Amino acid sequence: MKRTIFTILAATIWISLSEFIRNEFILKSYWTEHYDKMGLVFPSGSVNGAVWGVWSLCYAITIFIMNKRFGLAETTFLSWITGFVLMWLVTGNLSVLPYGILPFAIPLSLLESFLASLIIHKMRNKVVT
Repeated sequence: MKRTIFTILAATIWISLSEFIRNEFILKSYWTEHYDKMGLVFPSGSVNGAVWGVWSLCYAITIFIMNKRFGLAETTFLSWITGFVLMWLVTGNLSVLPYGILPFAIPLSLLESFLASLIIHKMRNKVVT
């Protein structure tokens, strides 16, 4: 049980860092400009950060469960669809997705999904001596 919790927390930390760096440093100007055009303020307060932390934990748990059944490539692909493609479909449908971020967000989110899957894959399959 300790290994499971530690594995999920390690992936959660990676996902949280990846999301923070991507959305607060790399893509923040795209988000804020898009929200300004809609007459809104881009949400980046502590409550918003906490919700992203919960999202990261849920995403890590999802990847952990997928990894029990699928290999690394399949887990990466399925988790990316689950975590990002579905979210982008919803935010695009609500007109709050700045489409200009996609050339950056797609490869970065694939990298995020792959490394989270790899962390879980390696930590779950590590033999305890």
